[in-house]
Amino acid sequence: MTLPQPQTEETPVTETKKQAASVLELLASRICHDLISPVGAINNGVEFMEEMGDDPEQRKDALGLISHSASQASAKLQAFRIAYGAGGRDNNVKPEDVQKAFSQLISADGKITQQWDPFGNLGPAKPYPFAYCKMLMCTMMLAMECLVKGGYVMVRPGEGNQTIILAEGDTVLLRDNVEAALKQEISAEELDPRLVHPYAISVIAEHYGYKVSIKDKREDRVTFVLDCPAPAA
Repeated sequence: MTLPQPQTEETPVTETKKQAASVLELLASRICHDLISPVGAINNGVEFMEEMGDDPEQRKDALGLISHSASQASAKLQAFRIAYGAGGRDNNVKPEDVQKAFSQLISADGKITQQWDPFGNLGPAKPYPFAYCKMLMCTMMLAMECLVKGGYVMVRPGEGNQTIILAEGDTVLLRDNVEAALKQEISAEELDPRLVHPYAISVIAEHYGYKVSIKDKREDRVTFVLDCPAPAA
């Protein structure tokens, strides 16, 4: 009996697989970059406590640093879980959960606030389309990134099944190529950890039947439109 010889030819890697791998790597880099600061601060706080001895004031300061940094890390993980993780598409995740998670995310410096009613009219009829809260969180995070000097993130109903997410403040900045990334008009090779968020959102939205677009750009406002799937017949 002759045993089959192992295959020596390399399996061809398609361009789509290469792009997917590149996006996954950049998304992981983005998440790690956002988490390294609070996690590092927790580690520093622990080391500080080990070195300080029994000084109660220094111990109190170290505990405050650890507590604040742990809250930041937890808030970012929860937001990433809803936006990027499979848990965000769960029907048990409600708009009020998005509001709570987003509130924790923006509470670090207090420069950004949100103004919307998670129990009110958001555009699409209830029950909300599948993965609606995932896409809502993704788009609100896009709006947040425009408020480099602080401001408001607001959620309003749009036309039909649209939800409008606004970033409003004294200085609102839509960074270069964000709109192109949302439209997937740039290749995966041109992405960086900053642009991978809108690009990934566009891919996720397309998968679930949504579309995220930018309707209006001003110095004091950027308007994002979340087009939702039509309700099932």
